[in-house]
Amino acid sequence: MERPGWLVNWPVYRQLTGADRLGRGFAVRSPHTEHAAPRTEAAARVVSSVCPYCAVGCGQKVYVGMVGGREAVTQIEGDPDSPVSRGRLCPKGAASKQLVTHSGRQDKVLYRRPFAASWESLDLATAMDMIADRVLATRAATWEESVDGKRVARTLGFASLGGATLDNEENYLINKLWTALGAIQIENQARI
Repeated sequence: MERPGWLVNWPVYRQLTGADRLGRGFAVRSPHTEHAAPRTEAAARVVSSVCPYCAVGCGQKVYVGMVGGREAVTQIEGDPDSPVSRGRLCPKGAASKQLVTHSGRQDKVLYRRPFAASWESLDLATAMDMIADRVLATRAATWEESVDGKRVARTLGFASLGGATLDNEENYLINKLWTALGAIQIENQARI
């Protein structure tokens, strides 16, 4: 009697009728399993990075390969050489590949003019010039040379809240920039 195809390909049937009674070998293997490959196999190179989500600073290995004729992130895993996380990532860190590969990721500067109903695209140089102009204008408009006869040389017109994704050197340079501009409200997410 000939058995139906679905029954013969069913792992439980193969396990009960074949030589692999414990289900540790051929009986439990499917065509999908036979053709499976490691997610990192297609990577051309590996780049060390730090998870961008919180102040812990878990190490990541970012696998980069060719996708559609250009380099792209193919996988992100925990870095076992990291003294902080020893190869482990939380669920957010494990899903951080979506930050750079998700189809909804914004990859251009969007600007909405005051009272406008829609966003417009700007090139990066224009956006950076607009930010610099506004920082300098705010500094000039809110500068305090002295308060009650005491020299303070400061501005309360802007503040800085840094992120924990930056390393010590980047945070140091940002602190120097805002201090040189006269800001006194400088904080970092890692300290809060």
